Amino acid sequence: MSEPRYAIGIDLGTTHSALSYVDLAASDGEQTSHGVLAIPQLTAPGTVEELPLLPSFLYLPHADELAPGELSLPWAQSGAEQSAVVGELARSRGATTPIRLVSSAKSWLCHPGVDRRGPILPNDAPEEVARVSPLDASTRYLSHLRAAWDAAHPDAPFTQQAVTVTIPASFDPGARELTADAARAAGYDALTLLEEPQAALYSWIQGSAGHWRKEVKPGDVILVVDVGGGTSDFSLIAVLERDGVLEPHRVAVGDHILLGGDNMDLALAHLVARKLAANGTTLDAWQMRALTYGCRAAKEALLADAEAATWPIVVPSRGSKLIGGSIRTELTREEVSTFILDGFFPSVEASARPAVRTRAGLTQLGLPYAQDAGITRHLAAFLARQVGATAELEGYTGRQNADATFLHPTAVLFNGGVFKSELLAQRVMATINDWLYLEGAEPARMLGGADLDLAVARGAAYYSYVRRGSGVRIRGGTARSYYVAIESAMPAIPGMEPPIQALCVAPFGMEEGAEMELPAQEFGLVVGEPVQFRFFGSSVRRQDQIGDLLDSWLPDELQELNEIAATLSPEGRQAGDVVQVKLHALATESGTLELLAVANDGQRWKVEFDVRAGAAV
Repeated sequence: MSEPRYAIGIDLGTTHSALSYVDLAASDGEQTSHGVLAIPQLTAPGTVEELPLLPSFLYLPHADELAPGELSLPWAQSGAEQSAVVGELARSRGATTPIRLVSSAKSWLCHPGVDRRGPILPNDAPEEVARVSPLDASTRYLSHLRAAWDAAHPDAPFTQQAVTVTIPASFDPGARELTADAARAAGYDALTLLEEPQAALYSWIQGSAGHWRKEVKPGDVILVVDVGGGTSDFSLIAVLERDGVLEPHRVAVGDHILLGGDNMDLALAHLVARKLAANGTTLDAWQMRALTYGCRAAKEALLADAEAATWPIVVPSRGSKLIGGSIRTELTREEVSTFILDGFFPSVEASARPAVRTRAGLTQLGLPYAQDAGITRHLAAFLARQVGATAELEGYTGRQNADATFLHPTAVLFNGGVFKSELLAQRVMATINDWLYLEGAEPARMLGGADLDLAVARGAAYYSYVRRGSGVRIRGGTARSYYVAIESAMPAIPGMEPPIQALCVAPFGMEEGAEMELPAQEFGLVVGEPVQFRFFGSSVRRQDQIGDLLDSWLPDELQELNEIAATLSPEGRQAGDVVQVKLHALATESGTLELLAVANDGQRWKVEFDVRAGAAV
């Protein structure tokens, strides 16, 4: 591969995707020449426009719905691509025919309870509608971006550039690997994965043109609050000083919280439905889906424009007279702001925690949304869980009160389209500063200048540039410690399962490109037959080293993730043979985590993370 001309960053978002780039030949140090790709996409049948954002929606039209040529794009498409619509037209068509619309593919991609490689979307579509997998939908968005780049830069092919794709910080190894699989299926020959909150901070650093050092200082703790279309992501980044140079270190990430703009759209739809019901109009399930997409447009418009007072909403009729029978209503800016503010960003105390309710034994197949809609309660729980995250960092000893109940951030960076409303950002800042005041700490300051739509893509491009030896790099390594369960050998006892221990196979902060061997331990590995391990992660146990064996742990310290599963090739041995092996952990340069089983003779097997249906939650 020839040397790249551009460093490309791709935000594979739940509701929008974007592509940014840095011209490597025209950049030096922290001074970068960068831009955003205008993405050609269908905005109406037969109409192609260039827009800075690609809506992450896939529409599966009926065979007779659109005339030949109405789906043509400026580049050649395969048969599968021509049978579907990606982007703005998909979003607008789906608002009126939601049973043919694939949305939130990224959220489905990290759902361990479904077959993410199987055709399951749209998940509530009737049998006559073709379905696609979350992996396939993600691949199509990435393919569209690659084709758009190649059409705009024929002299700099996409496959020859340095590419970074972003993921939520909370993605587990299985979801990370699936994202990488989608990129490879889209023709990305080599890529790196980057956590979205880090990308947002990279964008802020890049946009400051070097002045970021005047806005933060050694000892600062930056809280990144990223609320996008499908997830709420929290990260903590400490600012250290090494040899007179400021160096950001990512010290903590939050759990995977399916709570974001999609939840707000659905909540607003129920608000409108109640208003309609009060006037004698009842909506069915199909109309509720259409109403939800209408509320998304209203929310985005009303929160982004302080002068917009109302937004019209049209719900299609189920009868033959679609236009004449449409149901018309509206949302006001006051309704949207108040409903979202109080419902999703309530003023709570630092001791508040997300509510957990008893779940029904049977439930509809769907995304595992957070049970509590209060983002500020989730934030309070995150900061409390990370109260000791900076305790052993150089220069941080004694900076926080010994009796603090949560980690005290000194600065906050917002990301995600939800925060286009200054009202919401101000509510979060006011809530955090109330918590700090009550514990005698200085108020946190808000870092300005964030590009809420394009920050993640811009930051990913800057990271691709930084990886080549220039600019400012955030240190951190793996965001969690990882463990496999070791079952104790004991006689069978009625009603009692054998106790398990947790073996640390990858410590917190393990750097990309590092490979570590579990010292001393050897295992018998069955080849030619399926092998399974229970798998855990921890965002709070920072002291555990590779090979440490835990006999016990607190309920909130370890969370069970997907199983690790493999059917290992015998390669000259008999199926069912037990091979004496040691386990190695490998943090790949691309940002995924692998486990390797290495025999005494040097033979190696890759132990795959299970991303199939039926994996443990």
